[in-house]
Amino acid sequence: MSTTFVWSAIVIYVAVAILIALLSRSGKQNNMNSYFLGDRKMNGFVSALSYSATTYSAFMLVGLAGLTYNGGVGALGFELIYLMGVSLVAFFGPRFWKVGKKFGYVTPSEMLGDRYDSKTVAILVAVSNCIFLIPYSAVQLSGVGYLLQGVTNNAISFSTGVILATALAIFFTYIAGIRSVAWTDSLQALFMIITSTIVVLVLIKGLGGFSGFFGTLETKYPEYLTVPGNGFFSFLNFLGLSLPWFFFSLSNPQVSQRLYMPSSLKSMRHMLMGFLIFGLIYTIVAIIWGYSALIMFPNLENADMATPLVLQSDLIPPILGAIVMVGIMAAAISTIDSILLTLSSLFARDVYGNVKKNTSDSAQLKVGKFIIPVIAALAFIFSLMEVNLIAVLSVSSSAGLLVVVPAIIGAFFWKRGTAAGVISSVVVSGFIVIILELMQIKPLGLASGLWGILISTILFISVSLLTKAPEEKAKGFLSV
Repeated sequence: MSTTFVWSAIVIYVAVAILIALLSRSGKQNNMNSYFLGDRKMNGFVSALSYSATTYSAFMLVGLAGLTYNGGVGALGFELIYLMGVSLVAFFGPRFWKVGKKFGYVTPSEMLGDRYDSKTVAILVAVSNCIFLIPYSAVQLSGVGYLLQGVTNNAISFSTGVILATALAIFFTYIAGIRSVAWTDSLQALFMIITSTIVVLVLIKGLGGFSGFFGTLETKYPEYLTVPGNGFFSFLNFLGLSLPWFFFSLSNPQVSQRLYMPSSLKSMRHMLMGFLIFGLIYTIVAIIWGYSALIMFPNLENADMATPLVLQSDLIPPILGAIVMVGIMAAAISTIDSILLTLSSLFARDVYGNVKKNTSDSAQLKVGKFIIPVIAALAFIFSLMEVNLIAVLSVSSSAGLLVVVPAIIGAFFWKRGTAAGVISSVVVSGFIVIILELMQIKPLGLASGLWGILISTILFISVSLLTKAPEEKAKGFLSV
């Protein structure tokens, strides 16, 4: 694929996305509720597409395809467990929405701080989320870097792709806050699912049709059609990868924050159904994509290069390859700008707002906007490490976010939960996850996420039982 062709496609995408972002501006985004939550007026269709684009980022057609290339059909089970975990939204989503509407919460950490009657809880949860989400942001930037590097045969460097993605994410975030992000997300989600599905059909036809495609896999790569197959998806490894994904919709604040945004519970139901349909189709697309790369380009050193190589192959018409490339790039950017908005709101609302007492809503908004490029710069620096296997790094980040799950569940279903229980569970287990990830060790063969949620649950329950619970706050949550 020629560099000129790629740049032309990017310029067209940027122009259209900017136009949609500008058109999305309505009213003044002069408060936290408006800028970060869209005044809680998102309809079901936009919410579903935005939720999909935010969740299914560079991880899918770069990360999940690479994971399939690396380990085979276990990647399908891994992603289906994520879809099963979205059932948590059906259970917790209405509760998030109701308390958000009732108490005016802007962030999940603000909700936890109020529920456990502790500003320290809000601050520590916000800081913990920042620590683990910045590497996840870097994953998206890396996805764009690998993509542009691969489809142009290194004519566009990895760092150029990362710089471009960072600049666009900051720009879209600033235009109109969550409104511009949600509407550009919707465009990107539709664009992404349609074009990637077309490419999969073209690939299967070029590889001998369905019978020829699966016949080749059965003959040359039978181990990729079974679990554990080549050994990559051993039971403990599969469990370690899948558990953080099951709780993703609760543990990741850029996702759970969107539960405050729908205009009604009916809109939330539409959001959930739309996302599940989108997710199932996109999962199948990504898995077949990974298998296609395995057939066409065996023995790759870096599995994350599978998608770029497929896009520039002879089987894919250049114009279609460029369109899909733009779709993947757009999906990654949509996730980055969503994370930038969430992390900046966490810092402004829960760190700055609690450390500096009696701050106004407008002052918090100014701080939130100021911190956006700072967070983006940190993600950019992290992405330059060029870590291989995007899917694994994504799960590692989610493993650290898992430590907040017991506190979230306890907020709605256990009146004995206390601030001390939350603080000890988040700090201690979060620190353990970081150590295990840095040292790349798995005590007893268990991944960091398993240890994190196990220790977090034990500490949350045991310390809460030894301390006094805020009964009045608990009543407001247990009754929703």
